[in-house]
Amino acid sequence: MPSEVREITFAQAILEATDQCMAKDPTVFVLGLGVDDPKAIFNTTKGLKEKYGSQRCFDVPVSENALTGAAIGAATLGMRPLLTHQRIDFALLSLDQIINSAAKWHYMFAGQLQCPIVIRMLIGRGWGQGPQHSQSLQAIFAHIPGLKVVMPATPHDAKGILVSSIEDNGPVIYLEHRWLHNMKGPVPDEIFREPIGRARIVKPGKDATIVAISYMVFEAFRAAECLMKNGVDVEVIDLRTVKPYDQDSVLASVKKTGRLLVADTGHGAFGIGAEIVASTTERLFASLKSPPVRVSSPDYPVPTSHALAAHYYPRAHDLASQTLKMIGFDDFSKRDRIIEELKELQSHIPSDVPDLRFTGPF
Repeated sequence: MPSEVREITFAQAILEATDQCMAKDPTVFVLGLGVDDPKAIFNTTKGLKEKYGSQRCFDVPVSENALTGAAIGAATLGMRPLLTHQRIDFALLSLDQIINSAAKWHYMFAGQLQCPIVIRMLIGRGWGQGPQHSQSLQAIFAHIPGLKVVMPATPHDAKGILVSSIEDNGPVIYLEHRWLHNMKGPVPDEIFREPIGRARIVKPGKDATIVAISYMVFEAFRAAECLMKNGVDVEVIDLRTVKPYDQDSVLASVKKTGRLLVADTGHGAFGIGAEIVASTTERLFASLKSPPVRVSSPDYPVPTSHALAAHYYPRAHDLASQTLKMIGFDDFSKRDRIIEELKELQSHIPSDVPDLRFTGPF
């Protein structure tokens, strides 16, 4: 029988994937600050303690380094821990465990030791949480050999990639943007898998390629839709996995369009966009019709002020503007109208929340 496909939220998809993996495999367990409290990390762990007991879903002390180390130890002994840090910022306290232990032990023990741990970390912005609670630090983890880094953008991929991550025999960093949790999309109700390391073409096109990461997939799609109405055909690629990234799909698209823009939630310097631009330029320099472009957060800390935040984060109109410049769109009055149209579409939404239903960080 084919599985039922329903519309559920990104958060519900994470919960469903976790529940189905725990039901299927008794070695899977969930731990993290707040996983069993009433808010249940944006409802992504709701009901798991009641269903599986406190030995398989439990809260932890505010000691990120120690608990990450304990989870890594459990993974090397045959368990499959799913550890959640409510903010990627908090996970910085456990970098020694992640980088010097989880990422390296398989190599250091000549492949005889595995570390099948998934570490969920929340990225994103909003509600004035500022420099220490709103960072997108995926480039740190992508830089480390031995770590896989996934960043799904849709509810379908949130579930399918999480299942693949839990079943993977190595450490996987699973990054989810807070603004995605309430977004709905079609998701099969049965367990299924989406491959780690494979991108998805969201919209085919021929004039330029936008490679987008996490929440920026939706900003890229909005920009591409508006540009399409004005005669500019943009291909949008949802990268889905940052490390290893699907270079073949990116190269095939850029070879066709001759132009590349990378939209990332992180900082520009030394970031994911820099890597994709560099590796693409190394291989397709002769095919490029214009210099590649990176659109990302500025290289200074995330602001707390709503007024500053309005000018800090790139939106659809920024992507459209850079794309039009890249293709040499010389009808300046029309270009200004396109940018203003995109600005108007998002003018009713504050810059620090994805929609008006959001009233607080939890």
